[in-house]
Amino acid sequence: MIVIDETAARRLVSPADAIDAMDMAFREVSRGQARNFPVVRERLLPGPDVYGIKAGGDLAIGLLGLKIGGYWTGNRARGLTNHQSTTVLTDPETGCPTALVSSNHLTGLRTAAACAIGIRELARPDARVLALIGTGGQAAHHLEAALLVRPFDRILVANRDRARAEELAASFAGPVPVEVVDAETAARNADVLITLTTARAPVVQAGWVRPGTHICAMGADTAGKQELDPAILLGAAVWVDDWAQASALGECQHALAHGLTRESIRGTLCDVLEGKAPRRAGADEITVFDCTGMGIQDLAIAAWAVRAADAAIAAGDAGLPIHRIDLAR
Repeated sequence: MIVIDETAARRLVSPADAIDAMDMAFREVSRGQARNFPVVRERLLPGPDVYGIKAGGDLAIGLLGLKIGGYWTGNRARGLTNHQSTTVLTDPETGCPTALVSSNHLTGLRTAAACAIGIRELARPDARVLALIGTGGQAAHHLEAALLVRPFDRILVANRDRARAEELAASFAGPVPVEVVDAETAARNADVLITLTTARAPVVQAGWVRPGTHICAMGADTAGKQELDPAILLGAAVWVDDWAQASALGECQHALAHGLTRESIRGTLCDVLEGKAPRRAGADEITVFDCTGMGIQDLAIAAWAVRAADAAIAAGDAGLPIHRIDLAR
C-alpha cells in the first residue's frame, strides 16, 4: 500500500489536474460506470463537529474505496485545518488496501474543481464578477479554480468575521484583486456567487439575487445545513451533483418543503457534461448548482495522486515523501 501524506498530496495534484479529474469522474457517473454509495454524515453531539464517510467505486477502471473525515470547529485554534479527511483505496478484486492518501488539501481541490465545472457549464458566458461568501480553508481553492474556467475581472468576498475575509484578500496571490464586502453586497453584485459556509440558516436572501446570476451552493452537505433562501431554488433552474444527497443533505432538502421536486430540477451536472441534461436556457435565468460532494470525487482525485506519485517515483524523484507498507499479509 502506498502512503501519500499531506506534503506529497500538495505537490502531486494541481488545481487544473483536479478539474480534469472531476470532469472524468462526473462523466463516469453519467455513463453508469461509477457509483456513489450512501453517505454517512453525523454530528458529533453534543458539539457542532461533523464526521462522515463517503464511498463508491468505478469497477471498470479498478477504483474502489472510501474517504473518512469531517469538520472540527476547534482545529483552527490548534493550528490545524477544520476539515480533516483521509482516503483509502482498495483493490476491487481482493479487498486489499492499495493506497492511504491524506485528503485535506485534495478535498479542497476537488470541491473547488466541481464548483468550477459548474461555473464553466452553467454561468453566463459574459460573467465577470465573482463573489464568494465564506472564507474558510477551502475559499482560496475556489477562487483559483474559478479563475481557471472564466476570465473574471472583479472578485468580492464576504464573511461574518470580516477579519477572516480581509486575511483571504491580503493573502490571495491570483491575478485579480479581492475586495471585502458584506454578504448582501456580494450577492447583489455577483454574476457568479459561491456560498461556502457552515450556516444552518440562509445567508443569501432571494431578493438579493439579480437575474442571470449563477449560484454554486457548496456549504450545505449535512442535514440541517443551509445557505440559501428556499425561494431562490424555487425561482431558479437547479442542477445537483447527486439527487439522493442533495435532497437529504444539500440546499434541496429545505426547498422540498416548499414545492421543489426531483422532476422540477434540470438534472445533474454529470448529465450536463454528457449531453443528457440541458444547460441554462437564457441570459436572465438564475441558475443554481447544489453540490454536496460525491464519494467518487474523492476516489478519483486520490487515484490521480497515486498515479502522479508512481510517475514521480519512476522518474527518480527521491525527495517526494512517499512510503509503501504491506497490510495484506
